Amino acid sequence: MVKQLLHPAEIETYYILPTLRRQLALSMKERGMKQKQIAVLLGIQEATVSQYLSNKRGHSFEFKDDMVTEIKKSAAAITNSLSLIRETNRLLQLIRTSQVLCDIHRLYSQVPDACQPKETGCDEYHGEPHVPNARIRY
Repeated sequence: MVKQLLHPAEIETYYILPTLRRQLALSMKERGMKQKQIAVLLGIQEATVSQYLSNKRGHSFEFKDDMVTEIKKSAAAITNSLSLIRETNRLLQLIRTSQVLCDIHRLYSQVPDACQPKETGCDEYHGEPHVPNARIRY
C-alpha cells in the first residue's frame, strides 16, 4: 500500500484522537470508573468505551511512557465536558510540541524529508485566533 500525503490535522483526527481516547478510557477504568461513567465524561458511546478497553479501537500505535503519564494526569483531571476539552487540547499541544505528531505523521503519511515543525506550524499553539474578528458567522 502506497502512503499518501495526509495533513497533520488528519493524523490527529484519524489516529491520535482515537488513541488518546483509548488511553483516557483505560486510565479512567484503572481508577475504578464504570464504562457508563467513562462514556459520559469522554462524550462517547458506551459501546465505544468497550471497544477501547478491549483493544478493538484506537490501538494503531502506542504512546511512550512519558506521554502515558501525561494522559493519566489528564484522566484524573477530567470531570466534565469543559475539562475534557481543556485536557484534550493540553495533550494535543504536548504531542505537537514534543514532535510526537511528526513521528506519528511519518508512520501513516508520505511526509517530505525536509518537513520540519517550525516550517509547517505544527509546533504552534492552536488556541486563540491570531486574526482579530476571525470568528465564524452564524
